[in-house]
Amino acid sequence: MKWVLRILGVLVALLVIAFLFFRTPDTDATEMRAKYGGEPSQFVELSNGLTVHLRDEGARDGMPIILLHGSNADLHTWEPWVEALKADYRVIRYDQRGHGLTGAAPDEDYTLASFTKDVGLVADALGVEEFILGGNSMGGWISAGYALEHSDRLAGLVLVDASGAPIERDGPPPLGFRIAQTPVLRDVARHFMPRSIFERSLSQSVSNQDIVTDAEIDRYWELARLPGNRQATMQRFATPRVVYSEEQIEALEVPTLVMWGEEDALIPLAAGEWYAQHLPNNIFVAYPEIGHIPQQEHAAQSFDDLRQWIEQLMPAEPEG
Repeated sequence: MKWVLRILGVLVALLVIAFLFFRTPDTDATEMRAKYGGEPSQFVELSNGLTVHLRDEGARDGMPIILLHGSNADLHTWEPWVEALKADYRVIRYDQRGHGLTGAAPDEDYTLASFTKDVGLVADALGVEEFILGGNSMGGWISAGYALEHSDRLAGLVLVDASGAPIERDGPPPLGFRIAQTPVLRDVARHFMPRSIFERSLSQSVSNQDIVTDAEIDRYWELARLPGNRQATMQRFATPRVVYSEEQIEALEVPTLVMWGEEDALIPLAAGEWYAQHLPNNIFVAYPEIGHIPQQEHAAQSFDDLRQWIEQLMPAEPEG
């Protein structure tokens, strides 16, 4: 009996050592603010108690454009578009609840309703009445959800490889998403979150590997470990995801630009074609050899397509 207890004691000790050795600690919130929250970042408290990390840049008299990032991403994913847009438009982007420097939501609510409500509250806090709303991946899902409830506030809608369509992918999703979608692995990931998972997941999500830089991987990895964000991610993936119906999307009269990477391994091109088929007022653009994040992978062309669409949406007034 003693030898059994000794073996068990050794196994427990080995497990404790392994936990301490491989455990990935949280990042320091103050250090993360200093690294990723400098100018022109703001931290704005919304009326629901959520303090949002946002950037509000560009022409103050231009049409406001609010951009929503995808799952496990942050506002930096829009950097190429913002640099090109801000000469003529007011460009607003923010870290959504449970993401980036915004961090975990005090109410721990990660339903579609909470995300869409935040959109309106951000606009209200910044004094914005009418705007163009765009989103990538999960951000596109939220953008569509907001449009269904508040189309009167939208001048236009931009869906970039948006989730929400009733279309299943062929094959497994990238590694990071497989972990987050599996209950047991989600619990493990609360303690073990190596950088290699983020590198592999990002690499699997895009076709243009030039954007898979050390700085990009580090930002995903570090902000995912901001205190509270890991738990928020687990809660978000455990929350039932709303899938839109044909009837809902067919009722959306907002002018919409649908953009898609043809090689998206996370949300297939067929999902973009579904949106294009059922949205009554849309333009559909697909990019060969591009994956899940066209605004970064194919920045110049995707921005040019966006600019042309906005110019058609809001023709310049004749001079004189």
